[in-house]
Amino acid sequence: MADDRADLAAHLTDIARRLQQQRGEQETMDAIVRSAVGTIPGAEHAGIMTVTGRKRTRTVATTGDLPCDVDQAQFDTGEGPCLTALYQEKIVSVPDVVEDARWRRFGRKVADLKVGSMLSFQLFVENEDLGALNLYSPQTGAFDEESQHVGSLFAGHAAVALAAAHERGQLAAAVETRDLIGQAKGILMERHQIDADQAFAVLVRTSQHVNLKLRDIAQQLTTTRKLPTRDS
Repeated sequence: MADDRADLAAHLTDIARRLQQQRGEQETMDAIVRSAVGTIPGAEHAGIMTVTGRKRTRTVATTGDLPCDVDQAQFDTGEGPCLTALYQEKIVSVPDVVEDARWRRFGRKVADLKVGSMLSFQLFVENEDLGALNLYSPQTGAFDEESQHVGSLFAGHAAVALAAAHERGQLAAAVETRDLIGQAKGILMERHQIDADQAFAVLVRTSQHVNLKLRDIAQQLTTTRKLPTRDS
């Protein structure tokens, strides 16, 4: 038993390290679903479902077509284990998908799909954004207590890696925006013989006038050498 725990800890540590090495948020999510299938007992397919602003629900990473088909059935019926994991419970176990009384409409919808059991874990809740890791098996009763235990540990590592990837992405976007605005200011300073503060004020006024984000104003100016107008 002690050896099994040590092996699991070492395996999860290795997974965490590999997830942290991914280049971006999408690459991290793709690595999470691949690793989940090789780590969590019973899992033959995996996917990640997200909700943005508690409105836009999407499947953002999968190991194949089955998670997409099952998730679409949940979108169509407005119910299902993945949605429950997103909004209500941290862990949702479904030994028999078709016969589960909690989601009758969903069960009828997926009756022809090769999905027997599911296991879902809430990955994150950040303000209005939600995420869940979902596991699928063609067999009923594929997920047991060990699956839930290992899955919970795995989901914890995955959530940390995904948060780090998101933070890196935001930082990269902020740096890119800063550079774009700097380039746009440089164009205006040279063209109109004004200083940096005056050039920034021009960008701000244009942004307010045409109702576009400052970054978009800078992008258009650096690309076309023209400031956008309401008619453009």
